[in-house]
Amino acid sequence: MMCGRPALLFALLLWPAMASAGSRQEAKVLLSEDPEERKFQQDWGYADAVVTGDTIYLSGVVAGLKPGETDLKAPYERVFGRIGTILKRAGASWDDVVDITSFHTDLTTQMPAIVAVKNKYVVGPPPAWTAIEVARLIPNAGITEIKIVAKLPQPKR
Repeated sequence: MMCGRPALLFALLLWPAMASAGSRQEAKVLLSEDPEERKFQQDWGYADAVVTGDTIYLSGVVAGLKPGETDLKAPYERVFGRIGTILKRAGASWDDVVDITSFHTDLTTQMPAIVAVKNKYVVGPPPAWTAIEVARLIPNAGITEIKIVAKLPQPKR
């Protein structure tokens, strides 16, 4: 009987470490399909998305104006398209998005354009959305960064 107590104590002490170890390691990690972007992600240590359980966590995707571009809808179209592609690779769609967090370098100027584009992609009941103004983004040309949380769709019965 005394033999079992040390083993039990050891297991109880080890259990918290085992419970948290591996959540991300056991997850489906999606790196960019573009070789140049994938190398950047590997160098900086982040992924397009991580799918764990039934939840998809997308890294922030930055919208930026191209040289000479003035229409704010153009970078938002590109970034919402890219997010849609990542969601599809993860097994979801815009209908599965439950939370949006957006970081803006100028909320007042950018909100009308991002709302117009978002409303083309996100229909039906809206997700939660938090918009935050920041001083700057990486890369320097970035105007808005959008981070998404989605749930994998449930199989139809």
